[in-house]
Amino acid sequence: MAENKALFLDRDGTLIRDAHYLKDPKKVEIIQGISEALYEARHLGYLLFMHTNQSGIARGYYDWSDVYACNKKMFQDFGWPKDFFTEICIAPEEPTATEGYRKPSPKFEFEMIEKFELDPRKCWVVGDKWIDPQTGLQASMRGALVKTGKPITVELQKQADSEGVPIYENIAEFAEKEILLNV
Repeated sequence: MAENKALFLDRDGTLIRDAHYLKDPKKVEIIQGISEALYEARHLGYLLFMHTNQSGIARGYYDWSDVYACNKKMFQDFGWPKDFFTEICIAPEEPTATEGYRKPSPKFEFEMIEKFELDPRKCWVVGDKWIDPQTGLQASMRGALVKTGKPITVELQKQADSEGVPIYENIAEFAEKEILLNV
């Protein structure tokens, strides 16, 4: 039986401040105080994955090199090594795409479950939009929302409550309540 556990993290609004169609590395702004929590999760045996929708590629607003440059700047600003994430999924599809890796598709999560023998019950998908926990729930994982990106509306709060999805201020609070307290 699979024993491995993992965190699947959104990028924009979760790890870095959300910037509309981010393509300029100079506009990357990391969210302070979360790096330590992610290092602690790694120390506790969690594999870390980043799963980010980047429809600006398909829409022609920017290209792959822009996304890579922004990711590189994020890694530098956090002080993360190149192998900080076990794997990274950049979904370039437009929101209307029905195939591919764009969240809420759990295709990436399913592939990582198989590749790394993950126990979905020990995995989380965390982000600032409903599509993040929705992706996790569709992969039989847990999901959580953070308040560091898009606003949490009354409707979203109700949806999260009805689906058992907790909402946290940021990744650090999520890790403290869901990872560190459950060691």
